[in-house]
Amino acid sequence: MSYQPRVVGEELASLLSTSGVVVLEGPKAVGKTETASRNGKSVVHMDSDKSARQLAALDSALLLKGPVPRLIDEWQIEPDLWNQVKGEVDKRGLPGQFILTGSATPADDATRHSGAGRFRESGCVR
Repeated sequence: MSYQPRVVGEELASLLSTSGVVVLEGPKAVGKTETASRNGKSVVHMDSDKSARQLAALDSALLLKGPVPRLIDEWQIEPDLWNQVKGEVDKRGLPGQFILTGSATPADDATRHSGAGRFRESGCVR
């Protein structure tokens, strides 16, 4: 099956030019990962890569290393990644660093940064 371009793909590219992180959330199997991968330079699949989950348990900051924009698919599997990404964006001070995709939103966590000023949400992919 060939890729069907989505409006959110253009929005994603635009948001990456001005934001350190773009978050794509929506139901499973609607094209979030495929759309994001067309804008990303490297990817970590948290749902299907057992070694990525093991690495996250040891030191989740190591998952942030790689060509940017770095796509972290199903990031919510390791909720600590949110704060790690925030810290890395602050340190780098550049737009277009990360794309986070997720099909579920983790419960609110008082220790998780709001993402204000760093994270932008793109419309749900449908």
